[in-house]
Amino acid sequence: MGEKVFMQGNEAMAEAAIRAGCKLFFGYPITPSSEVPEYYSKAMRERPEENIMFIQGETETSVFNMIAGAVSMGHRAMTATAGPGFSLGQEAMSFMSAADLPAVIVEVMRPGPADGEILPSQGDYFQATRGGGHGDYNNLVLAPYSIQELVEITQESFELAEKYHNPVVILSDAMLAKLHESVELPGYVTNEPAPEDKYNALGGFDPAKRDKHVVATCGRGAVHWHAFNERLQAKFKKIAENEVRYETYNLEDADIVLVAFGCYSRVCISAMKMAREAGIKVGMIRPISLWPFPEKAFEGLDGKQFLVCELNAGQMVQDVKLSVKNKDDVHFYGMLGGIVPTPKEIFEQIKKIEVK
Repeated sequence: MGEKVFMQGNEAMAEAAIRAGCKLFFGYPITPSSEVPEYYSKAMRERPEENIMFIQGETETSVFNMIAGAVSMGHRAMTATAGPGFSLGQEAMSFMSAADLPAVIVEVMRPGPADGEILPSQGDYFQATRGGGHGDYNNLVLAPYSIQELVEITQESFELAEKYHNPVVILSDAMLAKLHESVELPGYVTNEPAPEDKYNALGGFDPAKRDKHVVATCGRGAVHWHAFNERLQAKFKKIAENEVRYETYNLEDADIVLVAFGCYSRVCISAMKMAREAGIKVGMIRPISLWPFPEKAFEGLDGKQFLVCELNAGQMVQDVKLSVKNKDDVHFYGMLGGIVPTPKEIFEQIKKIEVK
């Protein structure tokens, strides 16, 4: 890791991406992610020796397809957007997943539906984890809860995207994006393979040096297309087996288990401590990978009560119900419109749950 600095979430993430070797940023301004293209634009002007390039597309649709083109040539590239922009990029997302293209996409969530406000929200959980494109595909979705974790996940996302030849979605939100915290920045990546040496990268065919590379998502009839999709499902299965991530707190003696992700989990950790001080045995599960969802975190917790806390009308709660033995043990507390409850408000919800 490098020097310790005090930075805004969006700007720290952009710097981490640059240090990960992502010198190509394609974007279209949309709050609350706009500081990311601004940071790249400034870095392009002030650090010419690093060959940083920012290009503003005419729409998010064009931006996502620019990324597909850049990564197909073996370059690291990314964009940052909000829910409406992410919606416009979904056809390109399904294409990149099927074409084995390792893009990194940052979605900074804000309230919806439609335009919404520049406030915290987790209403795009379904959009990110279920995929808005067509067909059977998956993208690795990671949800940090601090700027330090955001920086570390940003750097690692490029490695994961290239490891699995698949897009990685970093699911941030307006609170984390605008927050300022002390963060230890990573060093510069120096061992990244040359673009022409990366899997599936185009760039000319020389039989003496490498095999022919093809970027394609079309089949020759049903049998060929079935085999193509079977190969993709094997890729997604490998991700699901190897990239489940979560943190647990005080589960050993807990009667009630909070479940929260992203920025809201910070509030829930404080509520858990408040409940413990009051003599209520509360633990917590913090999913970090939203796809694949950490079902294994719920193993051996039969009989406990679960309180799922989200800044939406109830989305991750469905995955929690699929992960526990008795869905009637799962309770939900959600808040909409950008309002973030206090630890005391969550504590009041904890007290309402009757321990069996």
